[in-house]
Amino acid sequence: MKNILPLALLLIILGGVAFLGSWSYQNKFVKLDEGVNLAFGNLQSDYQRRSDLIPNLVNTVKGAADFEQETLSNVTNARARATSINIDPSNATPEQLQAFQEAQSGISQSLGRLLMVSENYPQLQANQSFRELQVQLEGTENRIKVARNKFNEAASKYNVGIRSFPGSLFAGIFGFEKKPTFQAQEGSENAPTVDFN
Repeated sequence: MKNILPLALLLIILGGVAFLGSWSYQNKFVKLDEGVNLAFGNLQSDYQRRSDLIPNLVNTVKGAADFEQETLSNVTNARARATSINIDPSNATPEQLQAFQEAQSGISQSLGRLLMVSENYPQLQANQSFRELQVQLEGTENRIKVARNKFNEAASKYNVGIRSFPGSLFAGIFGFEKKPTFQAQEGSENAPTVDFN
């Protein structure tokens, strides 16, 4: 009986330590997971800001006589595609995040084309509303870049937490899985070619 008592006490102490450890790690992972969700929510807010600016920009540009209708249609269609994709960051897959990123990139490309073509319209360039919208879009694009980086940082911190020992033991028990991050688009490592001919 004397030998069983210390063993039982040791098992109770070890069980208590394991319980406290798992509880602590579960709370840590929840905080990290919520950090990822918050960062993604902030990113979506910046994308929404850009999306909200687009109709004003398109309407301002429509006021310029003979502006290329195809360019305006491309911007409107890209906005519609991008706003149709909804992602839940708590269970997003790399494929969903890539589709989301591609749709948002479509807006960036079509807006870039719109701004490039608009340079051929002096009356549009002189329009104060157009210039203000242009500045707001540039600022929003910068915000989006910062928000994407913050999302990647939050996801990376979360991923390190669930993959590091001993956290990896508890992450599997509680069902915490690796989060995807935004990746550079294919070919973005190559400098763009500038050709004025």
